[in-house]
Amino acid sequence: MAVGLEQVREYMEAAIGKLSPANAQELAKTLTKGQGRDQVTKAAKDLLAWSNKNRDRLKTMVQTEVKSQLKTIGVASRDEVDALRKRVRELEREQGKKSTRKRSTAKRSTTAKRATSSPSGEQA
Repeated sequence: MAVGLEQVREYMEAAIGKLSPANAQELAKTLTKGQGRDQVTKAAKDLLAWSNKNRDRLKTMVQTEVKSQLKTIGVASRDEVDALRKRVRELEREQGKKSTRKRSTAKRSTTAKRATSSPSGEQA
C-alpha cells in the first residue's frame, strides 16, 4: 500500500506542476515497464512538459479567480490604484490651471466694477 500511495503522490506532483526532471524520469520508468531507454526518456520529457503546462494553467486559473473575487468585494489592484492616482493628479493640475484663470478674470472684473461704481457714486 505504501508503494501505491507513493505513486499517487508522484502522479499528483506531475498533475499540479511540481514534477522535477529526476522525478519525471522515475515516474516514466514505472509507467513504461519493460520499454527501452529511449522510450523512458521520451516519456519523462513528455511528463515534464505536461506537468509544466499544468502548472501554468493552474497559475492562470488561480490568478483569474483571485482577480474576480477581489473585484466582487471592491478591492482594487495596485495597478488600478496607481492609474487612479495618476488620473487624480492630472485632473488636479487641469483644475489648478482653470482656477488660476478664473481668479485672474474675477479680479479684473471686480476691479472694473469698483472703478465703474466709484465715479457713478460720486455723481449721485
